[in-house]
Amino acid sequence: MMKYWLITFMCWVLPTQILSAQDSGLLDELMQEAKPDSALLPPKMLLTQRVFWGEKGLLRSTGIAPLNATTRMKELKLRRAMLKTHQVLGFATLGGMLAQGIIGSQLYRGNYKNYELHENLAGVINVTYSLGAVTSLLAPPPMLSRDKKLSSVRLHKWLAVGHMSGMIATNILAEMADENAKYKSAHRAAALFTFASFAAANVVVTF
Repeated sequence: MMKYWLITFMCWVLPTQILSAQDSGLLDELMQEAKPDSALLPPKMLLTQRVFWGEKGLLRSTGIAPLNATTRMKELKLRRAMLKTHQVLGFATLGGMLAQGIIGSQLYRGNYKNYELHENLAGVINVTYSLGAVTSLLAPPPMLSRDKKLSSVRLHKWLAVGHMSGMIATNILAEMADENAKYKSAHRAAALFTFASFAAANVVVTF
């Protein structure tokens, strides 16, 4: 029973306490008021942002979110909320990964009593990770693009490419390892890489 409470603490309570104590540099830019002569959209956006929030994006062309200063200020508030959610989900996912790694090490030593818990945690992690990715990729763009030089946000994006690739590889190799034990070491290596890059991505924008 203590083990389940520990996992719950790592996945939900701990991230909430960390985020209540500080605000990430990732969010500092969001609530600045735009000057009357400033551009309403940054020159560079993610593809997902351009598809939905670009000048000719789906939300503009359908009239759901017309491009004007008033709407953009509302979008910046929505962006702030979505990125806060992204951070909470990130720490929850990181806690789940840590718990799953502890249980996984037991499985590698031949202790299979928590195999089902390991599988269930994998499902939870996939859900929180996917939701975290969605809240980041679909968030409205900032007012200004500040990616011209090395920054914590830029490092966060580079690391995201790594842990997303690792996440996909880990899931594929997990299926392969269930059918053939020779893939277990590759699965473990992919999981460790994913955890390391995901943890670094969370750290660079938090501390």
